[in-house]
Order: sequence, then C-alpha cells, then structure tokens
Amino acid sequence: MSKSWIPASYRSTLSLYETQAAIGQLKRIFEDTLACAMNLKRVSAPLFVDPDTGLNDDLNGVERAVTFDIRETGTRGAVVHSLAKWKRVALRDYGFPVGEGLYTDMNAIRRDEEMDNLHSIYVDQWDWEKVISPEMRTMDYLKSTVETIVGAICLTNDALRARFPALSWRPDRHVAFVTTQELEDMYPDLTPKQRENAFLAEHMTACIMQIGGKLRSGKPHDGRAPDYDDWTMNADIMFYNPVLKSAFEISSMGIRVDPAAMDRQLREAGCDNRRALPFHKALLAGELPLTIGGGIGQSRLCMLILGKAHIGEVQASIWDENTRRAAEEAGVILL
Repeated sequence: MSKSWIPASYRSTLSLYETQAAIGQLKRIFEDTLACAMNLKRVSAPLFVDPDTGLNDDLNGVERAVTFDIRETGTRGAVVHSLAKWKRVALRDYGFPVGEGLYTDMNAIRRDEEMDNLHSIYVDQWDWEKVISPEMRTMDYLKSTVETIVGAICLTNDALRARFPALSWRPDRHVAFVTTQELEDMYPDLTPKQRENAFLAEHMTACIMQIGGKLRSGKPHDGRAPDYDDWTMNADIMFYNPVLKSAFEISSMGIRVDPAAMDRQLREAGCDNRRALPFHKALLAGELPLTIGGGIGQSRLCMLILGKAHIGEVQASIWDENTRRAAEEAGVILL
C-alpha cells in the first residue's frame, strides 16, 4: 500500500513543460559540475548482469532482482539494483589510476520497493567510483569527498535558480557530520528515521556515517550489503526538505571494502556463501583496486531543487490507484 501524501498547501512552482526543461538542464549541469570537481570520466554501464557473477547489488538482502531468460545463450540476466560492484571491476578493466574515476547513468527496477513520495520501482542515479590509495581510506577523505559533492549540488542549484527565478530552495553549504551511534545516543527513544528527521530539522545539510553494523542497542541504523561499503567508513548525504518537512537522502556512498573488511562483514552478515562468487573471490584475493564510490539520485535531486512534493512529478513510473487519486485531488501531475 502506497504511503504517498501531498502537503495541503503544496503547489508546483513550475509548469509541466517548465519542469521538463528544468530537469534536462539540471542533469546536464550537475553531471559536468560533478565530473570536474571529482576528476571523473563518463562510461557506459549495463542495465542487466549475469546473476551468477556476484556483480549485482544485494541491497538489504531481501529484494528480488528482476530476472529473465535469454533465448540465444540459454542463460539468465538480472536487472541491476545498483552498480556498486560493477564499477569497481570497470575501474580495473579501464586501468584508471589513483585519483581518477568514472561516472555513469544507472537505471534500475526495484520491484519490491515500497512506494511513497520518495520511492518508486524505477530508480535513476548517477553512479560514480574513484580509485584511491591505502592512505586515502580514512574518515577525513570520506568527509572531504562528501563536501565536494555537496558543493556540486549547491552550484547546480545556483545555476537553476538563475534560469528559473521562481525556484526557492536554498541549501546550507555547511555539512554536519554525525555517526549512527551518535544519533542513537542523542535520540535513544526515536526510530532511525525519526532520528534523521530530528537531526536534519536542526542541521539543514548532514552526512550520516557508519551505516550497516550493529549499534550498542544491538540493531543497525539501516541495512547495507556486506560486500561493497566498509560499514565503518560509509555515509548518506541528506538535506532538509522544506516541502515535505523531513530529512531527504540524496546519496548513499562510502569507502569500499578492502579484503579485510569484506571478510569481516561477510561473517557478520552470515553471507559466507558469497565467497565463491567471481567478484568476491577477486576482491578477497586483492585483485581489485581500492575505491570510494556511491550513487546520487537523479529524481531525488530534481525533486529537491525544483521543489516537488512527489517523485512522480520528475520521473515516469507506475503508481497504485491511491497515489494517483491523491495526486489528482491535490492538482499534482504525475509524469
């Protein structure tokens, strides 16, 4: 059942066609700004992978990939959930040196996604990944990268507001860094999502760090697959959304697992069976470069900068009847 809702006083700032024009300009500006700031080169990426390679992102371990049989090969394909693992292999195959990386358009179908204002079964991201050295696997380097991404978002917002003066979002360029354990200590009686909302109401731009491992309460802040992010050095970039009056995640990212972190997290997550998969064998053997990477939501960023209340206003997807009815009653146009 959809949890979509439209704020009572909400009205779209831009018309339907202005929205389409702004989406196109936003994507072009942000891509160029991010690539320049992060030293990234654009590459082509797959829509689907062989499910037996271990390259697909397992997300929280319960989501079902969209799979299909291929007549000519007699094998199966699986639509990607994300490109977290594929990018690391691509960096090796392209021969990228330390300090350089790639970015690409990632399109996915997540058929088990709960639908609400921020979530759709269709996912579009800028996926990026960069080669780093052992000395760069630090919290300081993670924080510096977060600040660079936030800076690219702010510059993109400035450019869009210059072209569409009716837009009003003004992000705070200062990033408040906090770990999930610090959040639990600050708000012990709140759920993880409520903690994020409380923190973002006070700090308009934030980076929530160290997601995936168990906290002192015995529960993780949120799920993370054990085989791409290092749970001690990963992060979510969030802004306060003035339309929805809540925390709003734009990016999930992190320094990726090295062999030691992969070994530890596979055991902790009870996923030792993955060690036999080609990707995991290569990583555990030290055959893949050390990297940092993440995904930045394209529709999410469009929602935030264009002041939209529902993700369906900036992407074309399939919605349940309750969502369509709620949007129609509020005068909201879903693409």
